[in-house]
Amino acid sequence: MPHEAWWRGQRGEWYVAAQFALFALVAAGPATWHGWPPWRFPGGQPAGVAGVAMMAAGLALALWGGLTQGAALQALPYPRDDGRLIRNGPYRFVRHPIYSGALLAAFGWAIWRQGWLTLMYAALLFLLFDAKARREEEWLLEKFPAYGEYRRRVRKFVPFLY
Repeated sequence: MPHEAWWRGQRGEWYVAAQFALFALVAAGPATWHGWPPWRFPGGQPAGVAGVAMMAAGLALALWGGLTQGAALQALPYPRDDGRLIRNGPYRFVRHPIYSGALLAAFGWAIWRQGWLTLMYAALLFLLFDAKARREEEWLLEKFPAYGEYRRRVRKFVPFLY
């Protein structure tokens, strides 16, 4: 695909812009709506510890996925011209470990922060990553015929589930 102006979104630029906006909302957006009852996650302090553990695991998974891609790492879903199909490292367990890790960290942050809106931002991030991954996989299938077999064998975000 020729490199068009970024604002046309030919390589998935709008997905990236939306994901960074949602990252900002998850990280620093209001945690709850004024007047809503406070969210007290069942389990109190253990839930907070679970949230921190989810954040740590998510960041580790995303970092592992990024390191496995090495110099090929990019935010755009459109495959690089010089790209190769990666099926090792965390890609043996999920097709999109960076997305999975970011989602795990976002939901962990929502649990730790105990914010209704933060939880909704994380859910919106999931919906965005699901759509972005679908589009990315269409392009990967065009570029790498072996991607079809890989997609049938390996789950998208959660091993053995989804």
